[in-house]
Amino acid sequence: MPPRLRSALSAVLIALSCLLVPFGALAAWAAYGLADTGRYVTAMAPLAADPDVREAVVDTVGDGLLRAVDQHLDVRPLRGSVRPFVHDAVRSFTQTEAFRLAWDTGNQVTHDAVLRALREEDERAVTVDLAPVTAQVKRQLTHDHVPLAERIPVEHTAVAVLPAGQLTPLRKGFHVLEVAGFWLPVAAVAFAVGGIALAVRRRRAVAATALGTALGGGLLVLALTIGRGLTLADLPAGVSHPAAGAVYDALTATLRTAAWLLLGLGLAVALLAWLTRYLPLPRPVRRRRGSPAPAPAPAPAPTRVRA
Repeated sequence: MPPRLRSALSAVLIALSCLLVPFGALAAWAAYGLADTGRYVTAMAPLAADPDVREAVVDTVGDGLLRAVDQHLDVRPLRGSVRPFVHDAVRSFTQTEAFRLAWDTGNQVTHDAVLRALREEDERAVTVDLAPVTAQVKRQLTHDHVPLAERIPVEHTAVAVLPAGQLTPLRKGFHVLEVAGFWLPVAAVAFAVGGIALAVRRRRAVAATALGTALGGGLLVLALTIGRGLTLADLPAGVSHPAAGAVYDALTATLRTAAWLLLGLGLAVALLAWLTRYLPLPRPVRRRRGSPAPAPAPAPAPTRVRA
């Protein structure tokens, strides 16, 4: 193959590899991070101790309990006086081991329900029952002698997580991510290896691949930062921004680590390739040929002796 054609094919393969790096990392994170219940629950578990998340839980659960009291007991004049006790009781509950267990269990149940809906052909809305959490809070309120706490109804209320109308597009996107999460990283590695193998100057090809990988990692870090801002800006009214930011950071922690790893590793390999350019290459040892051995002296001609 002519050198020019080899260089052109090598450049194309390396460019494709560098282009697929951030998309491959994103797809792999979504397919093997978010779509795995164990990893999801592990990522969300530390949020049970986050102060912003706790306050968001206090407001959500406390207001929900007060609405239930209004609907079933018709004691709205007492709502203003009871509200601080309810919120204090919920806040106290969020500092217990029972809350951490309920947090992990709720995340696991919710994640399993969403995955089941995405992998099956069921078109019903995804719902989660929060009755166990309400029952635990009711026990805490009763223990603290809050008025009317023992009369709080504990019902199996289905809380919608995903509406039925969003399941079809989400299911298609999920199936695409499952396929792309495996093949995009494999294609990126294959293109990089092929581009370096075809290159006429392989040291330069390695440096270009490393710099492209570092650029992809940097773009991924930038995309995560911009995505965080856009996500918090689009939150509906009443949703705690600090709590939503903590959830976003927890979910994207693995992807952010992978992006910084790509950036650092790419720069390190590119620097190493640049430094080896100035290192003297070992020269092959040549054996010196010895001087030819002196030719043996011709044997003296025999002499005849005359008698």
